[in-house]
Amino acid sequence: MKQNVFLLFCLFSLSLFAQDYFPDNKAVKTRSSNYIALESAIIHISPTETIENATLLIKDGKIVEAGKNVKLPQNTVKIDANGKHIYPSFVEVYSDFGIKDIQKAPSSSQPQYEPNRKGYYWNDHVRPEQSAKSHFKFDEKTAATMRKAGFGAVNTHVTDGFIRGNGALMALVEGDNFNSNLLNENSGMYYEFSKSKQSRQAYPSSIMGYTALLRQFYHDSKAYQNKIIEEKDLAIEAYLAKKSLPQLFSVDDYLDALRADKIGDQFGVQYTIIGSGDEYKRVETIKATNAHFVLPLKFPDAFNVEDPFLRDYLSLGEMKHWQYAPVNAKILSENGIDISFTTKGLKSPEDLLKNLKKSVDLGLDKTIAFAALTTQPAKVIGASDLLGTLEKGKIANFIITSHELFEDEFKIHENWVQGHRHSYEPLDVVDISGNYDLVFNGETFDMAIKNKSGKFSVEVVKDTLKLGTKLNYEEDWMTLILNDTDKSKEEYAILSSKIEPFQSSFSGKVILANGDTTGFKATQKTEESSENSEKKDEEEEEESMEMLSMSYPNLAYGRDEASTESERLLIKNATVITGESEGTLENTDVLLKDGKIDKIGKDLSDRGAKVIDGTGKFLTAGIIDEHSHIAGTSINEGGHNSSAEVTMEDAVDPDDISIYRAIAGGVTSIQLLHGSANPIGGRSAILKLKWGENAEDLIYNNSPKYIKFALGENVKQSNWGGNSRFPQTRMGVEQVFRDYFSRAKAYGEKKATGEPYRYDDEMETLLEIINGERFISCHSYVQSEINMLMKVAEEFDFKVNTFTHILEGYKVADIMREHGAGASTFSDWWAYKYEVKDAIPFNASIMHNQGVTVAINSDDGEMIRRLNQEAAKSMKYGGVSAEDAWKFVTLNPAKLLHLDDRVGSIKEGKDADVVLWNADPLSIYAKPEKTIIEGVVYFDIEKDKVMRDQIQKERQFLIHKMMKAKNKGLKTQPIQKKEKAFLHCDSLDDINHIHE
Repeated sequence: MKQNVFLLFCLFSLSLFAQDYFPDNKAVKTRSSNYIALESAIIHISPTETIENATLLIKDGKIVEAGKNVKLPQNTVKIDANGKHIYPSFVEVYSDFGIKDIQKAPSSSQPQYEPNRKGYYWNDHVRPEQSAKSHFKFDEKTAATMRKAGFGAVNTHVTDGFIRGNGALMALVEGDNFNSNLLNENSGMYYEFSKSKQSRQAYPSSIMGYTALLRQFYHDSKAYQNKIIEEKDLAIEAYLAKKSLPQLFSVDDYLDALRADKIGDQFGVQYTIIGSGDEYKRVETIKATNAHFVLPLKFPDAFNVEDPFLRDYLSLGEMKHWQYAPVNAKILSENGIDISFTTKGLKSPEDLLKNLKKSVDLGLDKTIAFAALTTQPAKVIGASDLLGTLEKGKIANFIITSHELFEDEFKIHENWVQGHRHSYEPLDVVDISGNYDLVFNGETFDMAIKNKSGKFSVEVVKDTLKLGTKLNYEEDWMTLILNDTDKSKEEYAILSSKIEPFQSSFSGKVILANGDTTGFKATQKTEESSENSEKKDEEEEEESMEMLSMSYPNLAYGRDEASTESERLLIKNATVITGESEGTLENTDVLLKDGKIDKIGKDLSDRGAKVIDGTGKFLTAGIIDEHSHIAGTSINEGGHNSSAEVTMEDAVDPDDISIYRAIAGGVTSIQLLHGSANPIGGRSAILKLKWGENAEDLIYNNSPKYIKFALGENVKQSNWGGNSRFPQTRMGVEQVFRDYFSRAKAYGEKKATGEPYRYDDEMETLLEIINGERFISCHSYVQSEINMLMKVAEEFDFKVNTFTHILEGYKVADIMREHGAGASTFSDWWAYKYEVKDAIPFNASIMHNQGVTVAINSDDGEMIRRLNQEAAKSMKYGGVSAEDAWKFVTLNPAKLLHLDDRVGSIKEGKDADVVLWNADPLSIYAKPEKTIIEGVVYFDIEKDKVMRDQIQKERQFLIHKMMKAKNKGLKTQPIQKKEKAFLHCDSLDDINHIHE
């Protein structure tokens, strides 16, 4: 039986204490110099300690004592809080509360490449010198909203820039007395992967750029601290003064959280992560960060799925996130991850408790949820000695509530901040809200009373007739006037009653329109039907969570396990295309053991192996794509003409559905290349397409080092980017190479002396090229530029490893062979821009016939799925043999990547990266039936069929739940029409992948 009743508030005479204590419905203007005791309350000292029938004694904004039998001084103001709950006020760690608007940089049609300020770090987006205190002006309107939501203290900072400076911890006391509100002017340092509005400086323009910039800043700070950098830098000095503060990093998704943590590990910094709400997707990896996560409670609305045509644009991943977001906190806490909550992203702070209750109803432990609002955020910002509990000596920040946290009837009556009282609903008014059966004069009516911040409204209905009503409820008396209809002014009856606490019904006197008197009784309705409905909803929720078991990634075609042990597999009686001197072997067995190709032969046996029948099928090495942009969050860092300091390993996206599509096409390895926005691009990531595993697990262990260079139209900005960045001509491109390699050579000479030097990630990378420790894969088209780069390389005594695209390679194949350069090209792309006008489909065969190591690549998320057919085209255009054509997508790209000792052919001792095809892989009818990487089956065509059915069931189940949510009147969001975004060499901006 629901009971919405409260204890009466024990009034006291204001006149006795007028000089010290002025309570009203808004706030107390001055702090009392007397002791104040809140008596007979249920006091929640901390998440783990509760005292019933206790007293909270405060004075001068501090807690004097909390407990039973508290001895009260003579000048104590007593407040009867009988039966009320007292909790510590909540603490917000991520906010821009009170921060004045930041002046934006003036707009311009041209990019800005240099910084716009002097005396500070070379990058404008690095602003550790910013201080919240210097930009602060108390915002009473926002403070009032925060207080009403239960907050007593807010950590605020300037939400502008990459390294954003220090926050300030502010009490939410009404007024603009800055000094009394300021609890700590140096409460933490803030970071976020975003630019400053105060500058248009182009760099960084990608996630790789941000991570590289942060690493270099840490290197430079160390050099500055060691007096290696002599030029004064106010930004670095500010950082060094604040580096011991709590370090808080705000991110947009779990991948960025992992990226930030990786940098922190490198430099000994443990960040607190201001999370995104999708951490559940990789909870084990999130746990390994050892970071405290401050979680937003903004949950996505259900999608409006009524239009069956629009549903096709809605991915299973989006729908599953709607289902999983409310249990994110539960999943993290159950895995031992410390959490706090933030209002970040919410329209109103008051939505926080509403959304948090949903998480609690779905299983989040109440004690953990309580701590995540109080003790945990206080700990994050080093304020545990001031906030978070109601222990002696701490600031008197507390809320008085009607019920326990997370109960349906929970309401905040008051919020005291530093001993200042803010009232929202009188303590002494009995809450009569609820649904009632109202009976008088032989008739029964449905009566619903609502309570909104202490103001009561009523609705009375008889069958389908809605009566007119007027309710007056003051102190403990209720008067209700009823009219014949909601439009009639004729009085029907006047009901009056004295309201007593702890009653689920009330009764009283009725004066009818004819003057007769009678009695009435209002009995609160039982909530059985509602409770049964809620119970049913909870059961459906549990059922849905079971049906939608976590997959990796948590979207369509995800694997059941995040990582898998390699199997012992024996493939029998297959046609084995070895790619080695043995050629093609008929009716041959291959044993895969411990992630390696263990044996090749006939009539092999192994009792511990799982047998796969290869009769009538073809077994090959996995396809290798030397030039790919799938599995990348972003591709280009075009803010500078050289970005050698960035690495694609920082931009790996293991959740890209293109990975699954690629392994379904027989691809097992790729080189994830930087784009072609600048002459000297970023470092590569060489990946095995282990669908379902973490980003770090996709990267080859001990992989060779590569970097992307580029020539031609893109780098001189012929078709995009304006005309402000050097170079603007092909001659300028050559000069970029000469300048940077000269600088790198000088850097190496200084480094060789053994004297202290400023560590420079960019120069280190270029020096590796000169020393033959890093290989170049160069985007290229035109004969003259291909020759140019080989000449520059020879002058600096290194070789260009691979020319990619190289569509005029047939013109210079002999020179490439002499230089030692390989080629990774398209099979038959031409005429898609001016510098491709001389491309011919015989390019690959001509270079191959000249002795150049040739590979066929995709550079495209669609083409990667049919590289077997792309290889076959070389048989048509140039008469390349089937054996050599197959090597164009297996052994040859492995050679170009210096991985041919590990992959690219079927040979004993190599990695067990193989594909079982239903037909000759060079046939247009061929389909991979199994794609195996290091002995793990990552694609199985039969399992794919099963998953398709499961995906449809999950989709239909979630569509049903979303329709049900809409029918309940819950807010929905429209489905956006979108298609999978494929990244290419010239993709300039960060693009959030549409996963399915």
